[in-house]
Amino acid sequence: MKFFATLSLLGAFFVPAFANVLPRQSKGKLTPIEVRGNAFFAGNERFYVRGVAYQPGGAADAKDPLLDIEGLKRDIANFKKLGINTIRVYTIDNSQNHDEGMKMLDDAGIYLALDANTPKYSLNRESLETLHRSYNDVYLQNVFATIDAFADYNNLLLFFSGNEVINAKNNTVAATYIKAVTRDMKTYISNRHSRKIPVGYSAADVAENIHQQALFFDCGDDSERADFFAFNDYSWCDPSDFQKSGWDKKVQLYKDYPVPLFLSEFGCITNTREWNEIAALYSTKMTPVYSGGLVYEYTVEPNGFGLVEVDGSGNIKPNADFDRLMKAYAKTANPKGDGGYKQNGTPSKCPPADDEWEVSSTVLPAIPVKAKEYMEKGAGRGVGLDGPGSHFAGEPSESEAKPGEGGPTRVPSGQKAGNGSAGVAVEVPLRFLAMIGASVVFGVALMF
Repeated sequence: MKFFATLSLLGAFFVPAFANVLPRQSKGKLTPIEVRGNAFFAGNERFYVRGVAYQPGGAADAKDPLLDIEGLKRDIANFKKLGINTIRVYTIDNSQNHDEGMKMLDDAGIYLALDANTPKYSLNRESLETLHRSYNDVYLQNVFATIDAFADYNNLLLFFSGNEVINAKNNTVAATYIKAVTRDMKTYISNRHSRKIPVGYSAADVAENIHQQALFFDCGDDSERADFFAFNDYSWCDPSDFQKSGWDKKVQLYKDYPVPLFLSEFGCITNTREWNEIAALYSTKMTPVYSGGLVYEYTVEPNGFGLVEVDGSGNIKPNADFDRLMKAYAKTANPKGDGGYKQNGTPSKCPPADDEWEVSSTVLPAIPVKAKEYMEKGAGRGVGLDGPGSHFAGEPSESEAKPGEGGPTRVPSGQKAGNGSAGVAVEVPLRFLAMIGASVVFGVALMF
């Protein structure tokens, strides 16, 4: 009995201790993507997003397409035909295991750009009051649980902290809350996971304030700045070209933007989609500033977009849009070398308030008090798609954060923020554990 008591005592001591020291095993063969300057890189090779938005059934039918293994297997065959390397998924079930689906994507050479919100667990932009109320601990717990569910997959490309929350010139007050969520996600990843996963925002291309959005999410303390900025751009409507679409002016506007910029949705359907923008997007006219984009969208939905038709039996039939896109990708190679990216840049200056940008302060709300404990203890299991929702749940933020407040206490390699190498940070706890462990063993020996 004393022997088993000894084992129980040692297990109770060592298991929790080592759980906080040793990194979790990564999953997949693909090289994780990282941000360098204003570009993405896979190892030493520049990475361009070539992808499609993938949410069969559309936003109104909130289902997780990565759990439909038969459907995913069918669709991956088409992804390969298109020659893409990324899919964007807007809604997933964070209560379920995604090993099988993510491995299938990894084996096919495909990365995932994932939205961290779901329709019921998101910011409510109806008013400033609902924005504040919906930024609460219950909401953040679900966002953090989504991070936990996907952070170990090598082919997780990035997280979107929001999608088109600002969709007009009269709801820009949402900006500080979106930026707070971005900060919180970055902090959680740094404190809880083993690699730095890019976090950024997917903006609506609101002509009156899209530039202010880009500047705002890149200004301020590094802990608050987005790792990238993306926007949904439908300004190239065939027949068009680089100048007629206005893309030349956008390249000029963002030429000094210091982090990766890409199109989180594109593909105007006003006329026949000839996909002439593909050649421009992956040319050296744009690659010094842009890092590719995601075509909207894979399945044909009631909104008129889509590359494939799905019948009642689940059978897929690619349409003419699919065929033209496949040809456009096939004849458009990425630029050789690094595409003219900028290795170093300067953070943007925060935009002043005006009639189109009603953000008078750059001060962000502090993380809700009850959500702070997740940074150390973890978020726990996600509620999935059947949860009651978070808009009016939990407790909201109680104060404003000082610049830099709420940043990470550790960095993704495991050491404390601001300290030396990861090797030192792990070595000291292990020595300490060995000393304490020896003391425990000695003490238990006295029991015999």
